[in-house]
Amino acid sequence: MKPLSRTAPNWSLSIIPLSEYEPQHSVTSLPLNLIFDTKENAMFHLPTLPQHKKWAALALLSLAQPVLAHPGHPEHTDTLSMLADGLLHPLTGPDHLLAMLAVGVWSALVYPSIKRATALPLAFSTILLLGALLGMAGLSIPLVEPLIMASLLVLGLMLAGMAKLPLPLGAALVAVFAFFHGAAHGMELPEGGAAFLFVLGFMVSTLLIHCIGMVAGAILTQRHAWPARLAGAGIASYGAILMLAGH
Repeated sequence: MKPLSRTAPNWSLSIIPLSEYEPQHSVTSLPLNLIFDTKENAMFHLPTLPQHKKWAALALLSLAQPVLAHPGHPEHTDTLSMLADGLLHPLTGPDHLLAMLAVGVWSALVYPSIKRATALPLAFSTILLLGALLGMAGLSIPLVEPLIMASLLVLGLMLAGMAKLPLPLGAALVAVFAFFHGAAHGMELPEGGAAFLFVLGFMVSTLLIHCIGMVAGAILTQRHAWPARLAGAGIASYGAILMLAGH
């Protein structure tokens, strides 16, 4: 068995004035055997390494540096967060949520056939998208908030009274209000590619809310529609309170 060498390592201390050390340099740009400042005015070196070990250490440091510099992937987080924001936007605003539910329940109760019942939600969703795109484009749209509040009052009354308007008139009514709901969405859209995901998110939520309202309306019948009538009265009252309060 070969005896262990008792030769002391070559520590070859090198003194480097701190004034010559530039902290903005990255780890990989410094000499490999340079470590910390342990004296007041000097830095010291590790024992001299064989050349192949220096290159191996350099490779490891080069691989580690990008990992430390990029702890995550913010572009992925931003993409998911914009989609989530779009999905949650109609749900976190009671004005949007109540108006969409009112349209879904009202259409299912007063227009029994599927084809006619879906006309109002589709009109609302289509014009909502148009309003959002125009709001995103920076078009100045007046009276957005007052007409959103008015939509709660009017749509709530339509539901509470079980008003069966001619289908084109009912679709036109919800479309007018949908435009201003969409404009409110569009004015809050972010710039750049993430805007598409925000739009996609709130359009999916809008359709889902309409579907929930239509299912609720289909479960009820005009003979047993008093829960829907009460809900409509509550929505109308909420809209009236907002208008009186000026919010």
